[in-house]
Amino acid sequence: MTGQTGYRHSPSYTEHLGRNRPYLRDAILGANDGLVSMLLLIAGVVGGGLTARQVLLTGVAGAIAGAISMAAGEYMATKSQDELFEGELALERRHIQEHREHELSELADRLGMIGLDGELQEKVVEHFGRSDTSLLEVMTALEFGVVETERRKPYMAMYLSGLLFTAGSLAPVLPFAFVGSPRFGLVLAAAGTVLGLLGVGAVKTWATRGRPLRSALENLAVATLGGGLAYGIGMLFDRLVNGG
Repeated sequence: MTGQTGYRHSPSYTEHLGRNRPYLRDAILGANDGLVSMLLLIAGVVGGGLTARQVLLTGVAGAIAGAISMAAGEYMATKSQDELFEGELALERRHIQEHREHELSELADRLGMIGLDGELQEKVVEHFGRSDTSLLEVMTALEFGVVETERRKPYMAMYLSGLLFTAGSLAPVLPFAFVGSPRFGLVLAAAGTVLGLLGVGAVKTWATRGRPLRSALENLAVATLGGGLAYGIGMLFDRLVNGG
């Protein structure tokens, strides 16, 4: 396989995730939150004694509200982060123009931190010091830990988190559209959520190259503990209100 620079990869070479990497967080968070938060909501209202139709209505309303909240929250958070970064870049440009020697000295220090010293360090500092653009780019990477391809776009983060929250919420909510028993619906919702969490764990493991079993067990533990707690609180609330 030939890369963009013309060299050939060996068959065992594994490509990086590339431009999709910054959005993995939005995808995992959206799907996971849709699955877990909606199962907790469903478990709570089933424990509170609602009928299957009431649970379905609650689930649909919760899914819509959750998706909008998730999308809006991710948009605002990502946009604020991007605006903060733009402000830091503007300040860095001023530093380069008005305090160039200080920035070159800082670049030398940061290069030393990653093992580049001596004559080679001096040559690298001299090279980047020839151009404001090059100096800004290297300082952006070394000082802020950001490169252009890793910056998340607010709209993309919003769409991904909102859509995947909606997709995740289907597993715990949909069963109540087809069954009349709230408790049987909860069993189906829990089973669907478990499968969904296993799927999210598999995608996460593929992306992070981690341990599939550990990732799946982490997701399942959170859902199981949270679901049990929500169901118990719902039952307690029902007894307190109805005196049962």
